[in-house]
Amino acid sequence: REWVSEEVRRCIRSGSEFSTEYRIVRPDGSVRWIASRGIVAVDPDGTPLRTLGTVRDVTERREAQAALERLNRTLEQQIAERTAERDRMWRLSGDLFLVIGRRWAIRAVNPAILPLLGYEEHEVLGRRFSDFVHPEDLRDVAGVIRAAGRSRVGDFIARLRSRSGTWRLFSWSAAPAEGEAYVIGRDVTAEAERRDELDLAQEALRQSQKVEALGQLTGGVAHDFNNLLTPILGSLDLLQRNPDMPAREQRLIAGALESAERARVLVQRLLAFARRQPLQPGPVDLADLIQGMAELIDSTSGPQIKVRIEVQNDLPPARGDVNQLEMALLNLSVNARDAMADGGTLTLAASAEQVTSGHRSKLKPGEYLCLSVSDTGSGMDEATAARAIEPFFSTKGVGKGTGLGLSMVHGLASQLGGGMVLSSRPGFGTRVDLYLPISSADPAPRGDSDSPHSTAGAGTVLLVDDEPAVRSSTRELLEDLGYAVVEAESGEKAAAIIERIEVDYLVTDHLMPGMTGTDLAMRVREQRPDIGVLIVSGYAELDGIPPNLRRLAKPFRLEELAQSLASLSASRGARREG
Repeated sequence: REWVSEEVRRCIRSGSEFSTEYRIVRPDGSVRWIASRGIVAVDPDGTPLRTLGTVRDVTERREAQAALERLNRTLEQQIAERTAERDRMWRLSGDLFLVIGRRWAIRAVNPAILPLLGYEEHEVLGRRFSDFVHPEDLRDVAGVIRAAGRSRVGDFIARLRSRSGTWRLFSWSAAPAEGEAYVIGRDVTAEAERRDELDLAQEALRQSQKVEALGQLTGGVAHDFNNLLTPILGSLDLLQRNPDMPAREQRLIAGALESAERARVLVQRLLAFARRQPLQPGPVDLADLIQGMAELIDSTSGPQIKVRIEVQNDLPPARGDVNQLEMALLNLSVNARDAMADGGTLTLAASAEQVTSGHRSKLKPGEYLCLSVSDTGSGMDEATAARAIEPFFSTKGVGKGTGLGLSMVHGLASQLGGGMVLSSRPGFGTRVDLYLPISSADPAPRGDSDSPHSTAGAGTVLLVDDEPAVRSSTRELLEDLGYAVVEAESGEKAAAIIERIEVDYLVTDHLMPGMTGTDLAMRVREQRPDIGVLIVSGYAELDGIPPNLRRLAKPFRLEELAQSLASLSASRGARREG
């Protein structure tokens, strides 16, 4: 009120126009806004006479204006809050935010680039985004960035180079702006690695299931094969020893005997792949092993192939089975020879190696011995190398390979607590590394022993087997060695025979209907501890046989049977002297 009165007095004194808005209180107590505008009328000498003008109610306009001002203030506050939120997201997000302008220039980047890729913001601003993209991903990224100029694009994968030079995998989405693309990337490197590890674990599980299925199959099949091969191998072995046989028959028998031996090796390879081949692990001197096999490998490789030996000095003994390692070394050398049709170099090597976490062999970290065979042959591509250890897979022609060589080596390494690594490149050759655990015991000296067959057998052998053909051929071998033989077709009948007659040795099959060979052997040990016991079996698993019982695997030849009986004879003699 005072302000309006002063404004009216000022206009009267100056004679100028006046225009003002003010509030009035009506008799009912309501408040209204009034707009007043007018002039001051004066007489000729300038004395104010009266005011002329208009008075208008502008309450609605003033209320609308006040509401608009309040709305503007609210919008400004909301914009400021949202801008602050977006700034916080930009600064605090763990994902990578980029604004990419024309010609791929990076116009803005959030602070996440430092922990994700190791760059400071100023190091990337103004540079081309393509400078950081993996070359293999560049074409796909270019297409996506162009598409992002028109519409939103999501879920594409591309790798970025970090400051350290490593590549990080990102999952991207992008959206368009005026002449720009807003790009968001999430680091999924760890997720991809976990997914790869899961895929590897699932593949290992599938392979393990395949091996287990094959092992269950071969365990039973090997018994039947070995029972079939025992009379074949034994009979051919006896026939070959006849000095009066004509040359033609000798050649035919030699060929048949070679085929029988190959069949025996084939069964052993199947069992080794399925990890059911019984092993006799012990300390092995790898230097002696390689030196002992070098001459044989050299002679079978041919004149076009140079055999080179590289053995580290003072190697500790490895834990392995000498016979199985010799077979593995020979199989790998034959594969290497066949890969070098035009000649080359075959290298046999042994060294100590420290295996760390993440090693290709997937072994536990520690020190191992590495027995390797490498060649300079044709090599294999990645797809072929990935299938190389599959059973029956072979790159050789029909009839030139069983496809079980590498499978056997791989199975042997696993049985011994080691691993196998295959490395190959087309045109550069192949290298197979067999990792073996270190033995805490010292190896026994290798040497040539006298043939057991040089001494004639003496005494009575009780022969027990439920297979008539096996029993018949084994009897012929025993009689050729000079033993008297008594036969029994079951464990029960053998137990009855022992109660009636004197025998010096018991040679019995392991698994038979009714009483097993092991049960029979334990009964004989209790009743007649002076009788030498030999367990013979065509099954791979011999876990049920006590370690103090002598074992012989089917099929066997005359010399192997003679050696086992000679060992029993020596043990009986030692017990008598004691």
